[in-house]
Amino acid sequence: MRLSQKWKIRSIIAVLILTFFITERNVEKYGDNYQIALPVMALACSVTNGQAADFLWRYVAGFTILHGSKILLGETEINRRPNGGYRGFPSGHTTAAAFGASYLVHECIEKNLWIKGVVIITAGYVGGSRIDAGAHDVWQVLFGALLGWLTDRAFRHSTTPLGWIKRVFRAMLGSRKQSLD
Repeated sequence: MRLSQKWKIRSIIAVLILTFFITERNVEKYGDNYQIALPVMALACSVTNGQAADFLWRYVAGFTILHGSKILLGETEINRRPNGGYRGFPSGHTTAAAFGASYLVHECIEKNLWIKGVVIITAGYVGGSRIDAGAHDVWQVLFGALLGWLTDRAFRHSTTPLGWIKRVFRAMLGSRKQSLD
């Protein structure tokens, strides 16, 4: 079910515009909706590319790392939200948006610099909306963007997160064995 690049671009533009028009006129609400739209568009593209299982593994890995870190950091200062409460590090909205944007620009719209720019700016907008809403500080947003991007780029094609982790540990153990010899 491969779609041409032209149809992928048209679909992305249509979803971004539709999201804009159906969203309540509020910075936070735009951020809320675009943080859903970007990964959903990326998932749809992964289905058309025959990479849905690979995409979902990476998304689950990112989700696990994101929420695991929020839990492990507990009531530390870095995890405190500007508007009160905890579980702010890193920004989940920004992680999801950056993950979706990274997949879109690398796998779906690789030939159109203008649409790539729009997608990246939209992901950046999501992070900015979290700061504007007082839900996160700039560091929480930046680390959310980094986590989303790294999660998309780290576990690539036909490698599950578990397989990737095993390879990393094997490489580390291999170099440790050599240093012991």
